[in-house]
Amino acid sequence: MISRAAGLPAHLTSATLLRVSAEGVATALVLTVQARTGNAAMAGYLQTATTLPYVLSGPVIGNTLDRTGRPRRVAVVLACCYAAATAVLLVTAGRSPLVLALCVAAVIGCTEPIVVALTSLLPRFVPAGRLSRAYGLEASSFNLAGIAGPGLAAGIAGVAGGQYAGVAIVAAAVLGLLTLPLLPFPAPEAAVPASGGAARSVITGGLRVLVENRVLRALTTATTLAWTGFGGVAVTAVLLAEHVGAPPSAGGRLLVALAVGSLLGSLASSRWLTPKHGEPVMIAGLVAFGLALASLAVAPSLAWATVAFVLAGVCEGPVFAATLMLRQRESPPDRLGQVNTTAGSLKIGASALGAGLTAASAAAIGPVGLVLAIASCQFAGAAAGLLLLRVPAGQKAVDPAEDAT
Repeated sequence: MISRAAGLPAHLTSATLLRVSAEGVATALVLTVQARTGNAAMAGYLQTATTLPYVLSGPVIGNTLDRTGRPRRVAVVLACCYAAATAVLLVTAGRSPLVLALCVAAVIGCTEPIVVALTSLLPRFVPAGRLSRAYGLEASSFNLAGIAGPGLAAGIAGVAGGQYAGVAIVAAAVLGLLTLPLLPFPAPEAAVPASGGAARSVITGGLRVLVENRVLRALTTATTLAWTGFGGVAVTAVLLAEHVGAPPSAGGRLLVALAVGSLLGSLASSRWLTPKHGEPVMIAGLVAFGLALASLAVAPSLAWATVAFVLAGVCEGPVFAATLMLRQRESPPDRLGQVNTTAGSLKIGASALGAGLTAASAAAIGPVGLVLAIASCQFAGAAAGLLLLRVPAGQKAVDPAEDAT
């Protein structure tokens, strides 16, 4: 195990590699299934199977990391199961019965939340004075993974064929897994296992903190509304590329531009953003993000659209960094992991809803209507967050475990 002083670089290395794998699985799966069966639609079922378990597994994993005295063991076991299931799915997808592939995909959904839950362990080995910078770099880790994961899958597919798209995705997971046991994961100051009488708190504990804490309630409402729109960005990017006279594949370049902008915004946040500025940065960032997206409605060319996507990403990066900071600042120490994974589950659910709404309305409102709708979600999130922040602070949230009888 390495020292706590070297913990952050090692954490970022291991976590980023695991996140590269997690971000690239969907792309690799679609390319693999398309190459083997000629029916990419089947990959949609598999993607759903990897997403749905997250709603329950996320809070459970977060609660476990918050309360276990051996967080390293839990993290390594879950990451190992994730890597193994990912490898099996990418080897068998399109070759095995769909029912079997769906079962393997569900295992991914049950274990992948560890990739997000690792964030909650930062306060255990990063000094309080350096946490702001750490969370900015953590946000950059997700942004970098969002660029590298799909890019690696698509790049290998272009060189070696779609059936090999998952090679780099599995390799990234294995490399991240190999370095994970070296991280300094001390137990929480008071590791308290959940009792049988408080079993409900394993699922609902994080949600209750999000609801009862004024800042977290505002933050979660704002970002969940925003991600309802964000779920349609991928489809909209492809349609917008065609709208400005570019080939559909240019939509992928627009998404890369968005991810690059987010990375730049997150890196800037790691240097300048502090927790006390988290609320205004979150609100202002969503408004600026929405304005950048709305400008796409009048984009005359692919170059204009690319610049707008980069600017949108630059605005979104600080929102993500502020989100991580505010969760850490406002959450009870023994609920931070559960708060992170529960809030992540809500955003993933909202994103899935947004993707479905985009697919259903694309033909009716077209790409211009879609970008305006997505921008409106950002404005709605900012407005809701601002209103909820103005609500007077109420009584401090009570740990659900204390209420269990």
